Parts: sequence; structure tokens; C-alpha cells
Amino acid sequence: MAPAPTQAPAPAPVDGAGSWATYVFAVCRSDHPGSLSAAFGHPGGGPLRLLKVGSLRAVVQDVPAAEFSETALRERLGDAAELERCARAHHGAVTAAAAGGPTVPMPLATLYLGDERVRAAVGANRERFRLALDRIAGRAEWAVKVHLTQAGTSARSAAPGTGETAAPGRGPGPHVSGRDYLDRLRSRQHLREQHRESALAAAEQVDTAVRRLAVATVSRRPHGPEVTGKDRTQIMNTAYLIAEDRSEELTATIGRLRASPEFGGVEIDVSGPWAPYSFTDGGELAGHP
Repeated sequence: MAPAPTQAPAPAPVDGAGSWATYVFAVCRSDHPGSLSAAFGHPGGGPLRLLKVGSLRAVVQDVPAAEFSETALRERLGDAAELERCARAHHGAVTAAAAGGPTVPMPLATLYLGDERVRAAVGANRERFRLALDRIAGRAEWAVKVHLTQAGTSARSAAPGTGETAAPGRGPGPHVSGRDYLDRLRSRQHLREQHRESALAAAEQVDTAVRRLAVATVSRRPHGPEVTGKDRTQIMNTAYLIAEDRSEELTATIGRLRASPEFGGVEIDVSGPWAPYSFTDGGELAGHP
């Protein structure tokens, strides 16, 4: 799944009494080819279309106002399955638009009371949208994450020279003195710390290498075990804006790092290319409906 929005901002107040509202997915240039498939967008809405706003185009869809009112959205997006469905529909439309040229993604659930409200909001920030589009032209977002695996942090590692493994939370065996047991616990703790330090150093190497290819980066807080799983600890979670013609260099760089003996017990996850969600603040640029 792409780095599409996973949480909705406060929904625009759309009056459910009206028949249709205008949902905005993205903003692009006036030279966008406009070949947007009817397969994208929210079910029950009209086809995706390009709304002219001066020298810009907003990628929009007419959606049933009653289903996208503030109350309806709060209920729908409070459900995990429905939130994922809406996020996927939003991301699909953004990706389809981005295939035709530079595209500034808008936040999930960006809604207005008709086309004129969209024109006013986008038009008020026309220059900032133009600068954002110039910045991302010919570039794409790549997500790079570094994880320390269970193999690198296992608390079940035997003390050197013993060939034994102690179960976590259990005391010494019948033939192990209390002092030896404490020494083993300290040894395991020291080993875990060493592996974590090595993983942090590996993440720094990854970041340094990829930054050489990127024109911009955004570092995020690493995900916890509820996302990564209990057997992996995320050390780095960074997005990079990279020229489209340097994707092969990125692949080669990551391959070289993965093959390095310094990366034992460390995994590098790379995904992309994505529409540059992390490098265009569509929410701020949009203003308020």
C-alpha cells in the first residue's frame, strides 16, 4: 500500500440535503492529458474529471452529498475497513492522475459544496500550487524503511561457550550458579544493545547513500510493533524525492547495501515510485472550503 493518507482530516462541512458534493483528489497542470479512467474514484459517484482553475486543473469527482456529509464521513471513517476502502479509492485516483504528469495529492476527504468553491480554494493558492508542481516534475517519492530483525535481537542467544539457551523469564538451571545466570543475562542485554547500535549505524549508511540520489527527504517516526510485527523493530522510516531517471541507481544502491556483511540481522524495505504525498502539502495549499 502506498503512503496514502491513513487518517482523515476534519471533513469539510458538506450539507447532506444537497444532491452532489465535489470531492477533490489532486491538483495538476493545465497540460495534463486528462485520460482519467472511470474505474477510479469513489463508488456511487460520477466519473473523474478535470476542473479548470486558471492555469491549473483540479482532479475531482461528483459524489452523493448525503454519503459525504460531515456526519456520514465521521461514521464511515471511524470504521477501519471503511477507512481503508476510502483511502484506497483516494490513492487510486491520485495515482491515475499522477501517471499523466506532476500531481499534488490532496488529503483524504477534501470536499466542497460545488465546483465554484473548489475554484475559489485552489485559485487562492495558485502560485503555491504552481511552485509545488514545478518542484515535483520528473520526480517520484520512494519510501525506505530499515528494520532490526528478531535474529539480531534474540534474547534467547546462548552465553558464549555454553551452547545453552535459557527461556525468557526463567531462572538458572540446576547446574548453573546464580552468579553465572546473572552474567548470562548481562551478556544477552549487552548483545542486544550491540545489535541495536549496529542497526542504527546501518540505517545511517542507508540514509546517507539514498540522500545522494534525492533532492528532498522527509523523516518520520518509526512504526511500532503493531505495524511491523513483534519480530521486527523499525529503525528508520524515511521518504525520498528522487528523479525518475535515477530509479535504477536507487535499486543498485539498495542491493549493494543489502549484500554488505554489516547488514546481518538488518532488513531494508523499499517501496515506490509513488505520487509525492510527502513533498506537497495539499492540505495547507487548499485553504478552507
